[in-house]
Amino acid sequence: IKDFGLDPILQIHSRAYIEFLQNAWNEWQNAGRSGDIFPLCWPGAGMRRDVSPNHIDGKVGLYAFDSGTPICKGTYGVAYQGAQCALNAAQALLDGEAHSFAFSRPPGHHAMPDQYGGYCFMNNAAIAAQYLRTSGKTRIAILDVDYHHGNGTQAAFYDRSDVLVINIHSDPLDEYPYYMGHADETGTGDGTGYNLNLPLPKGTDWDIYQKALSAALNRIKGFAPDMLMVSFGADTYKDDPLGYFKLEQNDFRKISLAIAALNLPTAIILEGGYAVDDLGANIVTMLEGIEAG
Repeated sequence: IKDFGLDPILQIHSRAYIEFLQNAWNEWQNAGRSGDIFPLCWPGAGMRRDVSPNHIDGKVGLYAFDSGTPICKGTYGVAYQGAQCALNAAQALLDGEAHSFAFSRPPGHHAMPDQYGGYCFMNNAAIAAQYLRTSGKTRIAILDVDYHHGNGTQAAFYDRSDVLVINIHSDPLDEYPYYMGHADETGTGDGTGYNLNLPLPKGTDWDIYQKALSAALNRIKGFAPDMLMVSFGADTYKDDPLGYFKLEQNDFRKISLAIAALNLPTAIILEGGYAVDDLGANIVTMLEGIEAG
C-alpha cells in the first residue's frame, strides 16, 4: 500500500500525542519497566492537563483514557500502518472506485485527537475523512455502525459542519465509552446539528436497529455528501463476546444494501468485532451487500 506519511495523521491528531506514541516504548524500557505499558494515574476533575510530565508514567496517564488498552513494542508501527490502510481506501475513492475496504488493525474510532483507548491509537476513519476534505471534497459523511460509540470520531469533527458524523451504538449509560455518545450531543459552534447519536438498548435486534439505520441514512441524504466513510464494527453480532445486540449475520447484508442505496462513493473501515470464528463471514456478508447494491 502507499505510504502517505504523517501529514494526514497530524490533520487529526496532535503532534505531541503522535510523538508520545512514537517514543513511549523506548521511554518505558529506559525507565526499567518490563511488560506492556498501562497507565497508573490520570488527571481527574480539578487536576491540570496543561502540563507535560517528563516521566513516562505521567505521559501515559495524560494520553490514555482507559486502563484496558496496552502499548507494547510494536504498537506505534501497527497503528501507523492501520492509518495508512484507511488512507489508501480513501484514495481509491478519489481514483474513481465506487467502494473500498480497509482491514485496519488496530481499530481507530475511539482514538481522540490527543488520547488513546478502546484498543484504538489512531483514528483511521477520521484521518481518511479529513484526507478526502484536504483533497478537495467539500462534504463528507461518516456513519459508525460499531456496537460502541465512536467517541474519537465525534471529537475530531464536533465543531465542524463539513463532516457529518452519525453513530448507531449501544446506549453509553450502560456501555463503553460511557461519557460520550448520548443523544443530546449534537455538535457545537459551526458543528451544531452535524453530529447525530442514535443510542440503542442492549438486546437490540433487527426490528429496532433498522429504524435507527433508516433515520441515519435519511440524515445523510439530507446532508448530500460527496463521499461516505463507514466505520463498520461486527460486534453488533448476536454472539459477540463484547456486545449485547442481537443482529444476525444476514443483517449485515441488509445494512450494507441500505448504505449502497445511497449511491455514494463509500469507504468501509473495519472497527470492532470479537466473535473470532464468525468475524470473517460477517465481514464478507457486509461487503457482499455493498457490492450487490
